[in-house]
Amino acid sequence: MGSTSDKIKGKANEVAGKARQAVGKAADNHEEQAKGSVQEAKGKAQDAKGKVKDAVKKVVDKA
Repeated sequence: MGSTSDKIKGKANEVAGKARQAVGKAADNHEEQAKGSVQEAKGKAQDAKGKVKDAVKKVVDKA
């Protein structure tokens, strides 16, 4: 998977996770809030992975 794809999927998971947390909070559903938090964290990790791929590519391109 390319860096751009990782970053896009990461941002999508972050947004979906935040929305899921909000729905869980509104419904007083702690399980849904927790699942949203996990999804948001997954998104942040995917975004970071994409940024690392970009950084590595820049280093390799300079070599």
